Amino acid sequence: MEIDRNQFFKDCTLKICSSLEVEIFLHKAFVFLKNYIPADALFLTYYDAKERKHILLAKATEESAKLIDMAISIPSQLQIFIKRPDPETVIVGRAETHPTAAPWISKGLLEKDSSLIIVRLILDDLLIGGFIMHAEKSNAFTKQQADLISTLREPFAIALLNCIQYQELLKLKERLAEDNQFLHKELRQNIGEDIIGSDFGLKDVMDMVRYVAPLSSPVLLFGETGTGKEVIANAIHHMSPRKLGAFIKVNCGAIPDNLIDSELFGHEKGAFTGALVKKRGRFERADGGTIFLDEIGELAPQAQVRLLRVLQEKEIERVGGNESIRINVRIIAATHRDLSAMINAQTFREDLYFRINVFPITIPPLRFRKSDIPSLIQYFVKKKASAMGRKKIPSFSKDAIEHLINYQWPGNVRELENVVERALIMNRGEQLWLDEAYFKISAKSKNYQEIIEECQSEIQNEKELVLDDAISNHIRYVLDLANGKVGGKNGAAQKMQINPSTLRKKMKKLGIRFGRIKP
Repeated sequence: MEIDRNQFFKDCTLKICSSLEVEIFLHKAFVFLKNYIPADALFLTYYDAKERKHILLAKATEESAKLIDMAISIPSQLQIFIKRPDPETVIVGRAETHPTAAPWISKGLLEKDSSLIIVRLILDDLLIGGFIMHAEKSNAFTKQQADLISTLREPFAIALLNCIQYQELLKLKERLAEDNQFLHKELRQNIGEDIIGSDFGLKDVMDMVRYVAPLSSPVLLFGETGTGKEVIANAIHHMSPRKLGAFIKVNCGAIPDNLIDSELFGHEKGAFTGALVKKRGRFERADGGTIFLDEIGELAPQAQVRLLRVLQEKEIERVGGNESIRINVRIIAATHRDLSAMINAQTFREDLYFRINVFPITIPPLRFRKSDIPSLIQYFVKKKASAMGRKKIPSFSKDAIEHLINYQWPGNVRELENVVERALIMNRGEQLWLDEAYFKISAKSKNYQEIIEECQSEIQNEKELVLDDAISNHIRYVLDLANGKVGGKNGAAQKMQINPSTLRKKMKKLGIRFGRIKP
């Protein structure tokens, strides 16, 4: 019977391109082709050039098709087939006579007497894969059948590329789902699914969190360094209708003044030297979610003006751009500084203060919530011991816990966490003990005003000490604790509770060298 090749091509192409699921389109194609060719199976393969692997992607029989995704090794002497792929369709009467069939036979995919029609799929002179008609008996195929099959080279190549991309997207989707699940788990742990102290020292704070979380009102968190302001901000976001949106954290004191606008609001390509591509800022990334502005008291004056516009107009402009971008972001700010005093000193805008201070929450320092300390100790011991791979969870003695409760904790919860970790590092047994050395580097650093007051008192007591010498000694002491780091997290400026640029100016005036201390 004469075959209408055009109709054959059209009908089979519709089968091949009917789905992105390889099992579906390959089975439809094989059932159709079996009406024209006496085959028992259809194989689809692709060549992964990056990994240099030949992959058997799927196999179809009359009953069904299944995804295999099996690597087939290619002997080194046959690499010529990869480097110079032959576009000709190959008929193999007996599989064992064809050199590339040996790995297939060894894996039990073919019998030695199997017949094959091999159609290589080539794009831009590069091998991307192939499809193989397979019959269990020898010499089952004719040249006319091979020529007919060859007309399907292009639709099979398109289907193969689409299928590979689809499989990669599925893997990426699964990976993103796993990452999202992991991050949500981390978030639940961070906010304490159970914030430690939510029923005791932080009860009033958590009551206020529950009041404001369902709304979009700005929240301003007050509290000393290390009290857990970020944890409370996490809790507000997680309890809000925005919990599926982004939670973007910004440490306003860790970003240089000349980069703060670009970081917060983004920039256009060519806006300044080094702006090679357009970049979205933190506010754009937080659209539909929450942005947490930690240490907002460190925000530069020009950034304060632009932040005020965001709060008033609900829109931003990228640096170097002239287009207004509408955003829907909830702002949670935090500070350990006295913003009222900064307003009086004209270092913080009063209008911005009233915009962010819609719902203030003050987080009490650890010394005012000592009833939480035993629970926090237990939590940190378990967390840190697990991270260190300790099989048995150790514990502090009653005397040690009593000592920890009576300590004033100038570094708050963060300091407690560090002390617990030091104890675990120094003690490998089941009983943890304390050493006074654990607390020495946690002593609260004094700010300039405290130093000046102390020095003035000493001068009045007729002690022969120059004020600049006292300040210089203290700066050197704190720099030593910070390993020479001036700005950023755990830098000397943060420990002394002053602006990094102010500290640098003072160091320059006093002749104190910059740079980290080399070990």
